[in-house]
Amino acid sequence: MKSRKNILITGAAAGFGALIARTLLAQGHTVFATMRDPKSRNASKAQALAAYSQGKPGKLHVLELDVTSEASADAALLRAVELEGGLDVLINNAGGGHGLGAYAEAVSMEQFEHAFNVNVFGVQCVTRAALPSLRKSGKALIVNISSIMGRIVLPYSATYTATKYAVEGLSESYRYELSGLGVDVVLIEPGGFPTEFFSSIDAPAHAERLESYGPLADAPARMYAGFAEMLGKPDAPNPQLVADAVLRIIETPGGQRPLRVVVDPLLGGQAPEALNKTTHSLQKDVLGALGQQDLLVLKGLD
Repeated sequence: MKSRKNILITGAAAGFGALIARTLLAQGHTVFATMRDPKSRNASKAQALAAYSQGKPGKLHVLELDVTSEASADAALLRAVELEGGLDVLINNAGGGHGLGAYAEAVSMEQFEHAFNVNVFGVQCVTRAALPSLRKSGKALIVNISSIMGRIVLPYSATYTATKYAVEGLSESYRYELSGLGVDVVLIEPGGFPTEFFSSIDAPAHAERLESYGPLADAPARMYAGFAEMLGKPDAPNPQLVADAVLRIIETPGGQRPLRVVVDPLLGGQAPEALNKTTHSLQKDVLGALGQQDLLVLKGLD
């Protein structure tokens, strides 16, 4: 195994987060698996992760962390540093399908704000808390779990798509800002996978607004029912592919990591990959015009 790293994961109770934690523990890394309410609501999930860690070469710490609370993020990072001396990798994975599969008009402002609080502001909150320790590492990494829906637009998913587009912009900005400080930033862009993601989706709060849509009102339900059917088949993509992609990025030497990694066996990934290559070329031109071309460290796209 390569050198053991101290790795903090948000949203590690289930889905990609739990798979990533298990994968890293199996490879001998020290994992701070963070989640809300690990001693109450998520106690069984925390216990399952602890049971899995027994006999594995890695080391597990389960920590309380609510990504929507700056105090919670600061406390979790402080505790991580106290336990292991510092942090090498941050994986911003927490997020949910708030308002996914619905007309945007039917999503309440409270739902819209909550989606941004978790999916976007949560990334910023935890990243800010972690950066002092990450910079001290000298060869650190931030992995943000985005989505192909941060690059392409599927109908009836405006709320979720808006948050993932925001994460894409935030992450690329951090990539440039931290490039000279020994901190890489990488976006993982999963497609559709059979995880607990769909069970966390909120129904739109104002379905009554859709009465005037007539026969179009149930279009989101029809489209996403077909999507769920594809993900329910025996040959549906294995979510482990996303955890494996995260592991490969961690094991890639600093300064050689791509900005974006598409993991989309369901739809093939051609559209987001094509967009990634195109925007890379355009960013070269923009940054070159500003005399900032040295910031464009995007390996694997040239």
